[in-house]
Amino acid sequence: MWVSHTINPEIVPYKKPQIEKFYYSIGEVAKIINVNPSLIRYWEKEFDVIQPKKNKKGNRLFTTKDIEQLKLIYFLVKEKGMTLKGARQSLKKNKHKIIENYELTDRLKKIRNMLKEIYNNIVDTETDKSRNSESENNI
Repeated sequence: MWVSHTINPEIVPYKKPQIEKFYYSIGEVAKIINVNPSLIRYWEKEFDVIQPKKNKKGNRLFTTKDIEQLKLIYFLVKEKGMTLKGARQSLKKNKHKIIENYELTDRLKKIRNMLKEIYNNIVDTETDKSRNSESENNI
């Protein structure tokens, strides 16, 4: 018997958000990348590829391009374990290859998460079936 379960759309690798903002605050960017805003400010000083606009109050306004640059830096520094100097050099020398590796890694993570969710749905379904048949046998 087929049981339909919904899959979280955030982990489906081929889905893109429908509405995209032009500018994001530093707090929004920090949530997207899962780091503290202070780390974003620090990376802004360390990497010349991050150049957010600032409004009249001086608040940083990040574009999607800035966010993608920050994701690449996060990938190199936090996931690959590079130093800031090494990450800067890699971005200057092999940016295209780094982007390919990052995108591939990101897609694989999304696929893994989707497979985990499917597995958990199957396990939940089997557990529910087992409980139902036990309760029917006890009647």
